Order: sequence, then C-alpha cells, then structure tokens
Amino acid sequence: MVDDLIVARNPDPDSRLPYLVRVPLGPTGVVLKAREPWPRASKVYCHRAEGWPDDAEILERHTVRSCSRRGPAIDLVLTRARENRSQLVITRARGREVIFWQSPRTAKQARPGVHLPTARAHGQVLDILVDTGERYPYAFGSQQATTRRQRLAAGDYAVELGGRVVAAVERKTLEDLAGSLLSGKLTYALADLTALPRAAVVVEDRYSRLFKLPHEPGARLAEVLAEAQARFPAVPIVFCESRPLAQEWTYRWLGACLAEVGAARSTEDLEASFAPGGAVPDAPASPAEVRAWARAQGIEVSDRGRIPAELLRRFHDESA
Repeated sequence: MVDDLIVARNPDPDSRLPYLVRVPLGPTGVVLKAREPWPRASKVYCHRAEGWPDDAEILERHTVRSCSRRGPAIDLVLTRARENRSQLVITRARGREVIFWQSPRTAKQARPGVHLPTARAHGQVLDILVDTGERYPYAFGSQQATTRRQRLAAGDYAVELGGRVVAAVERKTLEDLAGSLLSGKLTYALADLTALPRAAVVVEDRYSRLFKLPHEPGARLAEVLAEAQARFPAVPIVFCESRPLAQEWTYRWLGACLAEVGAARSTEDLEASFAPGGAVPDAPASPAEVRAWARAQGIEVSDRGRIPAELLRRFHDESA
C-alpha cells in the first residue's frame, strides 16, 4: 500500500505536463501527469499517465493523512501544517475526460461569493416519492419536480435510482420532533433511515424554539436530540426557519444526493481504470538517521553541515 503523495519529473520531454503525481488511491496508487506539483495559485490541469517509470526522478514526497474517493472526486489530506488539503475532480468537457486538481483556496477563487439564481436541483427535474402517510405533504410547486404518492419504508420524501430508494427525508414540525424525541419514536425512525444510502431529518422551525415550547423541558429535549445525533451520525437533523424553507432544503438535498450517488455508481471502477503505479523506492534516510548510524559504528561525524558522500555510500551499502 502506497502511503505517500509522490511528485516526480515527467520523463517525456515533449509533454506539456512536466510532472508525474502518484496519488495513494487503491492498493497500488494511481498516476497522473500534472502541470504543477500542487494547486497553489489556480486549479492544476492533469491527465492520466501511462504508468510510473522505474527510474523516476522524485522531486517531492509528502506523507498522506487520508486519501479517499467520493464518486468522481478524490480527497487528499497531507500531514504538513500548510497547503495540506486538495481535491482531484474527474469530469468531462466537450466529450472528453478532464481532471482538475484544486485546493480550498483555488476552488474559492473559481466560485466567488455571488448570488446564484434558482434552478433545477443539479440540472435535473426531480421525481420525488411522497409517503402516503403524509397528511399535508410538500407540493414542490415552486421547484422543478414531479411527485408520486407511494408507501415508503423510511422517511416522508425520497428519490430513486435504478428502481431503488437512494435518499430520503423525514419531515418534522417542532412539536412533532419534541414528542417523538421524548417518546423514543424518533430513535426507531432514525434506525430505519440509516439503512438507506443517504437520509436526513428536516425540522420546520428554529433550533432556539426547542427551549420555548410551553409544556416541554427545553434542556431535556436538547439533551435527547444530541444523544440521537451522536447515536446516528449518518442521519443529520437540519433546522429550517419555516415550512417553505424546509421544502426548498428537501428539494436541494434530494437532488444533491441523487447526483452524488449516481456519480459514485458510474465511477465504481475508477481506480482500476488508471495505469498501475508499480514499485516505488523507499524514502531516503534522514541526516539524523545517518549520523546516529555512524556514531554507532564509531565513526566521527559533525552535528551540522553536509554528510560526506563516502559516508552516505557506506551507510546505503550496509543498510541494503
């Protein structure tokens, strides 16, 4: 298992992407050609590499804290203090695959804080399933969606992918939330929701109003709510200020889940589609390790400055 992010020089002199980047994704890692060794000033354009050369000239090597894939995105976190987070996004433009490497700063520059107009949820008209048990369901009249009444195993609103429910939302008024918290009904509802790929609870009110209900102990409600979220962290409980805002949040969240799950399914074999990384040499020993070895051998060596080449050769010969 490759544990480091490794940057090497691209041996192809004619390539416009002068770096090779080995990402520790999967059992052997994946290899990309990149325009820059890290996305500092702007997004970095990348392309798939044919493989990792045996005699790669390694320029940088960084220890990775985590490397995980969410659909077409690869999230990368290094152990260093600065410039430690980045993301590789695999998408398509003009009919061909493109890969962009971005950091939080470059992503923010690409999407400045401007008002976005209302539009379809992730570019599609949603077909939302509405549980037949909902007495006064959301109509989604101001959103681009169609609704179908159907008995749902969990939640009040859901979307399907390939004939299976992949995301659901349980709707609660504040009073209903309080009652189900104290009676324990919400615990069973959350347990059912965790069986789905994506699930959430939306509350048609502010969190602060938990402490203003006339016949319910606010502190007790907050405590039980916190316990429920700690027990079922995969099912967020979201407070919206009003019913219209809760409806809008439900619409946007279901659309985002449908896009996320769809992208994940379409890229299930992403790692296998890259050229294998191949063998990578061990990280070189640090000067401190060489000095410690030399002193253990009775060899005098200075505390600072460059270590003699002959001593380095002897260290590597005896450590091989």
